[in-house]
Amino acid sequence: MMMKKTLLATALVGLFASQSAIASDETKELRKIIEQQQKVLQDLERRLEATENRVEKTADVVEEVAESKSATTIGGYGELHYNNITNNDSGEDKKAIDFHRFVLFFGHEFTESTRFFSELEVEHALSGNDKPGEVELEQAYIEHDFNEMFTGKAGLFLVPVGIINETHEPPTFYGVERNPVEKNILPATWWEAGAALNVKAAPGLAFDGAVTSGLEVATEGSKAYNIRSGRQKVAKANASDLAYTARVKYTAVPGLELAATAQYQSDITQGAAGVDTASATMLTAHAIYSIKGFTVKALYAQWDIDGVEAEALGRDDQSGWYIEPSYRFNDSFGLFARYNRYDNEAGSAEDTEITQTNVGVNYWLHENVVFKADYEKVGGAKDADGFNLGVGYQF
Repeated sequence: MMMKKTLLATALVGLFASQSAIASDETKELRKIIEQQQKVLQDLERRLEATENRVEKTADVVEEVAESKSATTIGGYGELHYNNITNNDSGEDKKAIDFHRFVLFFGHEFTESTRFFSELEVEHALSGNDKPGEVELEQAYIEHDFNEMFTGKAGLFLVPVGIINETHEPPTFYGVERNPVEKNILPATWWEAGAALNVKAAPGLAFDGAVTSGLEVATEGSKAYNIRSGRQKVAKANASDLAYTARVKYTAVPGLELAATAQYQSDITQGAAGVDTASATMLTAHAIYSIKGFTVKALYAQWDIDGVEAEALGRDDQSGWYIEPSYRFNDSFGLFARYNRYDNEAGSAEDTEITQTNVGVNYWLHENVVFKADYEKVGGAKDADGFNLGVGYQF
């Protein structure tokens, strides 16, 4: 009996010992797991703290940017043209493909009220000696909002005149080429250097005034007193006689834009020797009306130039007008027709007026990407016809 009790006690001791050993092993494993979890938690705490620091720094930067309102923007536009025009007088065919314009915009907003804008253009793809193109700085100015009513700018900017002079990106107008009236009479694209003030007099009513460099027309040769050839493009421009421009624009009625511009320059020869002083006054007005998909544009422009030499050439009076109805069926497809009449020698007794009719289509692959095609017929003092194809973009 005693032997049995001893064996039973020994068995119980062994059992407790084995259970104790097992418990000890389990405790060690549990401690290891707890230690690992503590390390993971500590690592998570460090990561969370680092993330919070980054978020705080980002918030500080965002707050600084928000306070400064500073931002730099880049944009641009371009257009490729194919022209196939036959001169019926000479029988000469003009077949040319040309990357007409490649333009980059660079702008910077210093604050909500002060900003910079510039436009750099390469024309005809290649410039240099004996090359057809030019590199041109068309805009570079500082603009400042004095308050909600007055905004001023100083530098090199587009003259506030006509329809396409300030808005001429390819997706914004019909036809491969810009209309000949604004090109030859106004003359778009036209930029000068100086200072300007915009006054928002009332909702939909604005006035612009500018004092800028002016034209310097040739006084001899085939381009004498030709308005377009007088653009100096602010390249060491002769500023003996400045130009004064004023515009009124009305847009209070939805779908309607009415505008008129006047400019005066006391001498568009810039004091050229041996010729009369040629003061010049430019007047132009336009209307745009849109209702649903239908739009009609109309513009008239004229120059009145003093001086014996200008009068002798018939270039004391230069004028033109056009009308352009169009219909846009949807976001992708639109049709247009445009009739133009212009004369850079309207003061001459001879018939020098030129007419031009264009009919065509625009196809917008995207709101900022457009394909164009139009038929062109030139009459009056010239006789030519043909077609134009183009693709353009803006961003």
